[in-house]
Parts: sequence; C-alpha cells; structure tokens
Amino acid sequence: MRHCLSVFAIALALAGCSESKPPSPAGDTSYAPKLQQQLLDAKPGDVIEIPAGRFSFDRSLTLRASGITIRGAGMDKSVLSFKGQKAGAEGLLVNGDDFLIENLTIEDSKGDGLKISESKNVTMRGVKVQWTGGPSTKNGAYGLYPVKTTNVLIEDCVAIAASDAGIYVGQSKDVIVRRSRAESNVAGIEIENTINADVYENIATNNTGGILVFNMPALSQQGGQIRVYKNKITANNTGNFGAKGTPVASVPAGSGMVINSNDDVEIFDNDIADNATANIIVSSVYSTGYKDSSMADGFDPYPERIYIYGNRLTGGGDSPDGLDLKALKVAAMGFSGRFPDVLWDGYYNKDRKVDGQPASGPQICLENVSGVINADGPNGYDNPTTDMTPFRCSLPKLPAIDLRRS
Repeated sequence: MRHCLSVFAIALALAGCSESKPPSPAGDTSYAPKLQQQLLDAKPGDVIEIPAGRFSFDRSLTLRASGITIRGAGMDKSVLSFKGQKAGAEGLLVNGDDFLIENLTIEDSKGDGLKISESKNVTMRGVKVQWTGGPSTKNGAYGLYPVKTTNVLIEDCVAIAASDAGIYVGQSKDVIVRRSRAESNVAGIEIENTINADVYENIATNNTGGILVFNMPALSQQGGQIRVYKNKITANNTGNFGAKGTPVASVPAGSGMVINSNDDVEIFDNDIADNATANIIVSSVYSTGYKDSSMADGFDPYPERIYIYGNRLTGGGDSPDGLDLKALKVAAMGFSGRFPDVLWDGYYNKDRKVDGQPASGPQICLENVSGVINADGPNGYDNPTTDMTPFRCSLPKLPAIDLRRS
C-alpha cells in the first residue's frame, strides 16, 4: 500500500508540473531571442538554421547583412508565428544582397510577411506566408514582397490571404516567379513597375484578381518586358477586401489576368477559367481612379504592345463585379450573356502615330480568344463594342529571363 501511494503521489506531482506550464497556442516563445541575436550578429556566408517547430514572436525580425542563408526544416515544419505581434511593421525585413531563404512558414504578421528591400541576388524558395484567419482587411498587405530589388527568384512558394498581394514584386528588375501558389489574396501575384519578369507554372485561385501586371504613377521606374505563361488562373472570385484608397481596391472580384498601364507584355499558354468578371482585363490607370494630375512625372497611362495568344480560356464573364460592369454586360451582351474572354476599358493613346498617321486604336494583339469587348470607358461606357478588327495583329516575342541559376 505504501508503494502504491508513493507512485500515486509521483503521478500527481508530474501532472501538477505539466499543468503549471501549458504550451503557448501560438508557439514556443523561448526561441525568439536566439533567432533575433543570430540575425543581428550575421556575417557574410552564415547559414541560419531554423529547427522544426512553431515559434512565436511579438516583434519584427530584421536582417541587415549580405551573403546570408536562412533555412528552415521545411514548409509547415518550421513556422514563425507573429499572431501576438506588438511591434514592427513586418514579420521579417531584409536589407542585404546574395540572400537565400527557404523551407519555412511565416504566419499572421501585423504588416507584410517577408519584405526584402533594395537588394540584389535574392532567392525565396519553399516559403509560405499566410494569415490563418482567412481574408480580412486587417491582414498584412503583402506576403512575399521584394521591392527595389534585382535578380530575384521566387519558386515553390505559397501566399494566402494578404490584403493587397500575396506574391508582389515591385520596382525591380530581372525577376522569375515560378511553381508557386497564391490563394485567397486580393491580388494573387502582382508584378508592378518591374522590368524583365517571367511568371510561369504558378497557380492563382480564389483571389480577387489572379495575376496582375501593373504600372502605377509616382514610383521610381516604369515597368515592361513581362511574360506570363503556363499558369493556371482559375475562379478568382473572392470579394475585394483591400484597404480603401489603394490601387488594388479597384480590382473587381472575378478578375483572372489583369494588365494595367504596362507596356510590352506577353500572355500565352495559360489555362484561364471561370473568373466571373472577365478572364482577361486590359486597362489604363484611369480605370483605377487616377486623374491627369497624377501623370505629371511623364508616366505613360496606356497599355501598349500587349500580345495575348495561345491560351486555353473557358467560362468566366457571367457575373461581373460592380454596378457599372453589371450594367455594361447587360447592355452589350444581354441579361443571359457573358463577357467575352477579354475586357478592355477603351483608353488608348490617341497621339500615337503609325507610319506618320494617327493610330486608330490600341497596340493590343489578340489570338485564340472568344472575343473582346471595348467598354468605352472614356465615354462613360456609353458605346461598348465587340469589334475584333483593331486587335487582329501580332507582335514580336519577348526574350526569356535568364538569372543564370540552376
């Protein structure tokens, strides 16, 4: 009997110890100081290994050194949770060249998930950034966010529920985004004011807009030379939850591929389907709410030299978002009709000349599409037309992007 009581007492003591230290629902908080110190002390050539586990942080992480690798044990195995974040705008902010981050997840940051600024030779591989509560305006704006960067590779990554763009590349040069998935963001993948980018073999689904190629005024450079191919862009019909006043808040739910004010864009060999406003939208910055005064810096507001061909397009266009687009569909296609594959807002540069003569329309060339609707935006959508004649053309193919990596 005494022996049994002794064993029973030990069991109670162990149970009491277990109850006194319940695990944190967000994750282990003891790892945060170690990683913060590793980032602070990092020197070129260092490899910072993040073990498997869920680790909780209450403030941003910052790296300001070049030649650093951050490597987790695997996506969904090494998880950095910022659910209780009290300080800092990002999950992880990096200012450094020759940077590689791979095989980990960043969750629920107060602001952007992973921001890399003014850096060159950047690789993001097997990284997930997500907000676990689903779409919300309160979520951080950007998931993976390289800005003012050069020679950037994003591959095998995942972005979920960003309130602006899941995978965003801005004001950058020489970029590849491939084999990644963007889901339940406002913009799934956005290439903005960026020169020389290839976006291929990605999946963009359940976003407000699937893949966006944008130029916006008042930024450090205008973009162009963008190829988007071999992607699956399907059912991007999530209601827009972007913050009011931001350009992305103007994207209608149900937008598959969106080209806005960008030049030299090639869209081919994609599967684009079931995007309720339109599978492909080509527009000017004027459709995002900007006025002429915003173009004082010499910004070109018109999409030009856009070549769309060889895509597989099905469904979509049956339930456009917003009263103006709904009315446009009924006026042009009837109550039971649907928009054709391509919706163009109708803005083009009337001062452009061809062989010395004023151009009669935009530099948008379309092949293998069910049709196009010119929404006649400059005239308040009063006279939409489905005439394909101005779009029956072809353009020279753009060169592939070579980052000289395996």
